[in-house]
Amino acid sequence: MCICQKWRINPVRQQKRCSWCGDDPLMRAYHDEEWGVPVHDDRTLFEFLILEGMQAGLSWSTILKRREQFRKSFAKFDPQQVARFTKQDEALLLNNPGVIRNKLKIASAIGNARAFCEVQEEYGSFDRYIWQFVDKVPQSQGWKSADLVPAETPLSKAMAKELKKRGFNFVGSTICYAFMQAVGMVNDHIQDCFRFRELQWTP
Repeated sequence: MCICQKWRINPVRQQKRCSWCGDDPLMRAYHDEEWGVPVHDDRTLFEFLILEGMQAGLSWSTILKRREQFRKSFAKFDPQQVARFTKQDEALLLNNPGVIRNKLKIASAIGNARAFCEVQEEYGSFDRYIWQFVDKVPQSQGWKSADLVPAETPLSKAMAKELKKRGFNFVGSTICYAFMQAVGMVNDHIQDCFRFRELQWTP
C-alpha cells in the first residue's frame, strides 16, 4: 500500500499505543504502520473489505496471521479475478487450512468481489464511491480512552445499508465501522497514542 508522505510515521516513536494492539509484534506493526492510514487504492480497499468480513466472530490477530495465505488464495485481492472464481475455486478455498474455512464467508467474499466490480464500473473506482460517505475527508473524534471508541456509528449503519442494497454481504454496521477505521476514513487512535497526531487530517 502506498502511504503519502504526510501519513508517514515519525521516526521518533513514542511508546504509548492504543491498547488493543497489546504486545503482539504483528498487531503492533499493523497498528503502527497501517491502521487508520487513509487508503485510496482499490485493491487494498477490497482486501480490507474481505478481511473485515472474514474477521466476524474472530480476533483480528487470527486474520493477520493468515493474511499472506489470504492474499495467495484470493488472487492478491484482485477483485476482477476473484469475481471470476468458480464453484471449483470455492471448494478449493473450503479445503485450504490457511484461510477461514467458513462456507458463508467464502461465498460472500466471491459475491462481494462481483458487487465491488459493479461499483467500480459505475463510479470509475470503489475509492470514489466509498469515500463519499465521509465527504472524502478522514473523520476524527479524538477519543481520550479506548472505552469511548464506538463499535458502530450512524454513518457505518448508513454505509452497511447502502452496501447491502448493492449486493454485498458480511457488511453489517460493526464490520463497516471496523473497515472505516482500518482504511483511515476515521482516525480512532486515542489522543495519547503516538499515531493520533500523525494521522490527523490537515487540508
